[in-house]
Amino acid sequence: MSSLVIQFLNGLAGASTLFLVAVGLSLIFGVTRIVNFAHGSFYMLGIYVAYSIISRAGAGGGLGPAGFWGGILVAAMVVGALGALIEILLLRRIYHAPEMFQLLATFGIVLVIKDYVLWAWGPEDLLGPRAPGLGGSVEILGRPFPEYDLALVFIGPLVLGLLWLLLNRTRWGTLVRAATQDREMAGALGVNQKWLFTAVFALGSALAGLGGALQIPREPAQLFLDMGVIADAFVVVVVGGMGSIPGAALAAFIIGEIKAYCVGIGQVGFLGYSVSLSKLTLVAEFIVMAIVLVMRPWGLLGRQQGAQRIAAGARERPAAGRAMQIAVLAVAGALAVMPFVAQPYTIVLLIDILVYALFAASLQFLMGPAGLVSFGHAAYFGLGAYGAALLVKKAGLPMEFALAGGPLAAALGAVVFGWFCVRLSGVYLAMLTLAFAQIAWSIVYQWDQFTGGSNGLVGVWPAPWLASKTAFYYLAFTLCGCGIWLLRRIVYSPYGCALRAGRDSPLRCDAIGIDLARLQWAAFVLVGTFAGLAGAIYAFSKGSISPETLGIPLSVDALVMVLLGGIHTASGPVVGAAVLTWLQDTVVRNTDYWRALLGAIIIALVLVFPQGIAGFARRRWARSEAA
Repeated sequence: MSSLVIQFLNGLAGASTLFLVAVGLSLIFGVTRIVNFAHGSFYMLGIYVAYSIISRAGAGGGLGPAGFWGGILVAAMVVGALGALIEILLLRRIYHAPEMFQLLATFGIVLVIKDYVLWAWGPEDLLGPRAPGLGGSVEILGRPFPEYDLALVFIGPLVLGLLWLLLNRTRWGTLVRAATQDREMAGALGVNQKWLFTAVFALGSALAGLGGALQIPREPAQLFLDMGVIADAFVVVVVGGMGSIPGAALAAFIIGEIKAYCVGIGQVGFLGYSVSLSKLTLVAEFIVMAIVLVMRPWGLLGRQQGAQRIAAGARERPAAGRAMQIAVLAVAGALAVMPFVAQPYTIVLLIDILVYALFAASLQFLMGPAGLVSFGHAAYFGLGAYGAALLVKKAGLPMEFALAGGPLAAALGAVVFGWFCVRLSGVYLAMLTLAFAQIAWSIVYQWDQFTGGSNGLVGVWPAPWLASKTAFYYLAFTLCGCGIWLLRRIVYSPYGCALRAGRDSPLRCDAIGIDLARLQWAAFVLVGTFAGLAGAIYAFSKGSISPETLGIPLSVDALVMVLLGGIHTASGPVVGAAVLTWLQDTVVRNTDYWRALLGAIIIALVLVFPQGIAGFARRRWARSEAA
């Protein structure tokens, strides 16, 4: 009994931190409609800034409660001021852009902040001092419990109460609630939206910074906190309901308790079998999110959001002009002769570009013609890679059969995932795809006997006739080129036209008898197959495979490729894959702070090319033809 109580209190302490981060993200989304990927970076900054302030305050050995708690509050205010500055200088300029491009801009901010932290504080983990007066423990039912964790249990409800007073008993809070309900109407009534958005963004950033700063006595400041925290925060916000503060509090409590009991209980017996709950810790919140979204598509306390603006401007053109066809043939011809003129390293880089171009093209088909956003597209890439690798390593099949089996494995995964995902839309759909991808990643990461666990699988080499890089390049060029061409053809087939009609006017499609859910489900299977083909080619090109092929970073890279190139252009994913892969390779080799430079380039591209590079080029081409 005492252990259950202790785990319950541990869950409450963790829930307080989750709530502080998630409620800031929920506030920002509720008012500005920005899916702020940089929110985890503000949490990380909160820890580092608090470490510097508190360490300096206690440098003489006289750190007291005022210095510690004052440093926590100052760190939160510094992070809030930085959030306001970012909103004014960058995000204010792109509020008119589609939400996915805003997400891309915040991803660029993540990269810049990460390298700033590396430059300012170094790569080492930094552990701050204990809180004065709260460094010991108290006995609860005969078992010790940290005093500081007990304080955290009360801090979360305290902040929730203060937020309730701010939003329900002040004029500013009334304006925030009005903007959350209908920001266009609030602007029409004379509300200064610019400064309201800035204030909300600053408050949300400060709450994330506060959540990070409060972790100083519990965990070290390190460079990898941002990605893990933002995933948890997204889960809490989506489970509770986007924009709902009570929902964020409820979801933080549920997920905090589930994770605490998974860690604390460890093993449980069920029908004569021993089940390891500790292994579920990595994925418990994503399982909860998947269950909640399947049963309540808008979260526990959320409301249905309006249609998401996936892209702006012209839609897909019905056919490429003669000049465009000549340009495509010229590029294909140049790629065909590349092995005869390029260096060996360039051939390796071109194989990566071809693989990622097919991977990005499959995501572009889902986001553009189908109108479905996926944050977990790496699941199909990874399933294809592991399917091919396992057929070679475990089943002993030749490479040719494994190369065909990889896409089949990805298609089977897409059949299961897509059946649930097509019931949702917008951010909720995107987060459900992320949940399924993380579940797949967790299985691969922890199934040591079959998948190799965190070490992955090695020795996945191509057949002897493809041993040379030149031969394998032509295989990748043929398969990826045909895959991209087939996706383009499907867009303008009767099936593709029906899919685009469902994207543009789902109510009319339903009225004339089109089963849109079935069309979208087929789209998931289709893109899963092509993404799996890209993953299978990737596995044989590298000779090994690891769980990172199903991870969040690769899904983010795919999104960046599509958005950089342009969602509604056939060449967009190809251009985006080439630009991002080349930038990553070039920048990494030439500077230690490659993330900051890459992030700055991404931000600049978002500001200059809000429709993507290929979309911008297509618009300029159309204007020149019209003139």
